[in-house]
Amino acid sequence: MNWNDSATVYCRGEHFLVRRLGRFLVADLLVPHLTLSTCPVNGGQSERVRFVVSHQSCEGTDHNERYEVITAAGLDGYHRQGCAEVGLAPETVVMMGTAANMNYAAHQRASFAGLIVEAIVTAGVHGNATRAADPASWVETEDGWRKKPLFAGTSNTMLFINQPITPAALARAVVTMTEGKSAALQELAVSSKYSSSLATGTGTDQYCVVAPLAGAHKALTSTSPHVQLGEMIGRVTLDATKEALRWQNGLEASLTRSLVHALGRFGLTEVRLRSALATRFTEREHVLFEKNFNAVLFEPAVASRAYAYAAVLDRIQYGTLPKTMASDVLREQAAGLASALAAKPHLWFDFFQRIAVDVEAPLDAVVAALALGWSHKWS
Repeated sequence: MNWNDSATVYCRGEHFLVRRLGRFLVADLLVPHLTLSTCPVNGGQSERVRFVVSHQSCEGTDHNERYEVITAAGLDGYHRQGCAEVGLAPETVVMMGTAANMNYAAHQRASFAGLIVEAIVTAGVHGNATRAADPASWVETEDGWRKKPLFAGTSNTMLFINQPITPAALARAVVTMTEGKSAALQELAVSSKYSSSLATGTGTDQYCVVAPLAGAHKALTSTSPHVQLGEMIGRVTLDATKEALRWQNGLEASLTRSLVHALGRFGLTEVRLRSALATRFTEREHVLFEKNFNAVLFEPAVASRAYAYAAVLDRIQYGTLPKTMASDVLREQAAGLASALAAKPHLWFDFFQRIAVDVEAPLDAVVAALALGWSHKWS
């Protein structure tokens, strides 16, 4: 490919130019930069990187042929292959791979008194979103890596700062940037694929942070969220991550207002919900429910109670609430869910008396509450 002739300009910064062609986004650093990246080749801290590349290395699901190509080439070999596709010298490049589509890359910019921070993010979380401290899927041995991951999904972040920063501030920027990404997942209530907790990232997230080595200003010394630069880093990362997830996964705030989104990490799916409710309705109630399923699924009052139920389950799991009171507090939330669906708050105590909670199978109470609420909505 002739990169210079065929690529489209994606965005321009004060000291960089980003172009897109096919599966690749390439940031050309126009002046010498201090970089810190996760790239296994040329990664870590460097003053020699000239290009930052993010590319779609495979499809998100079942792309075994591509997986074999990548693993057969090895880290160095695959790095060289990717660089060859865009005509770049491998020793000048740090590269990030992902299953996300480069057409869904999100760009955010913040500025304050001449200081500019820009983030470019591609992100997908439907495959391997995880929470720090979740069970791992990989182990590195003397013979290499064992166990292929079951899912795909990655958040790749390019972060550009237009003024010099110290190496320590560069390292701290990674913390602030990561917190911004995790805040985006928190806002969207993204579930871990490996536990019932909310996700903080994916197991394959990558980044590259860059700042010019020299400039008109002295090197800034802090990227903490307490200072303006840190605030900007957190904001552009949060906003770009949310935008990327909106494009890649269809995730946005209004679509997270869902009973299943709130409780999916505990095992509630649309199929399971429909199947369980079918046995609790009269024939006419079931027909009416199925024809209005989405209205129930996204009912704001129902979703709010579902999130409250999930929050109580979290607090029990994390030890905030004693397990001995789990049944009672979950029962209260389930009664609220039933009265919310029925749009009859005065029936809360009646529903509370009729719902039982098995703490080993807490979703059964959710199904019972929905059945009660739907049956009483028009009675």
